[in-house]
Amino acid sequence: MSGPTVVVTPATFTLVDYDAERIAALVSEAAGWVGFDEADEIRMEIAEQMPTSQVSIVSVQPLVLAVEGGAFEDLKRPRKLSEVSVQTVAVRILARIGDRRRDGFGDAPAEGDLTVDQTDAWDAWALGRAAARGLAVAQPRWRYRFRNRHGFTDTADRVFDRLWAASDLTWEDLRAACAETAAARLAAAS
Repeated sequence: MSGPTVVVTPATFTLVDYDAERIAALVSEAAGWVGFDEADEIRMEIAEQMPTSQVSIVSVQPLVLAVEGGAFEDLKRPRKLSEVSVQTVAVRILARIGDRRRDGFGDAPAEGDLTVDQTDAWDAWALGRAAARGLAVAQPRWRYRFRNRHGFTDTADRVFDRLWAASDLTWEDLRAACAETAAARLAAAS
């Protein structure tokens, strides 16, 4: 399966050492990992002058993402592109958009209505799927982030492992995972 067409703006970067064609290829591959195909088109509007790392969905139809330049930056080499960061950002955002097009996600809240816990659970599942396809993501970093949101408990670790290894879930599965870690946090606080 090949990935979608990805159009990157600007076509030429002047403030950072990024390559629009390489970004397009990386995003297309990552999008394929989470269910997009050649019938889809993704537009990436990159604000190279922004050293911060905010990413937002501008539009779903057509699919347009606004990306601040720092989101794709190699943290050890300022102003250089990190291929892993490009694909990590793409997977996290595109999985939520793509999953909502599948059966089992009709009840999922809109992007802006997701809680931090729900977003992190969805990220763990998305990144686990991408890691199984070849993304060299630092799983311990995402486990630590998950623990910060879901608690430093054995339950949170088990839930993270389950999400990371899952190939097919529904919104109810993600919601139940968050409820499970919330119950463990309450029990630990008692």
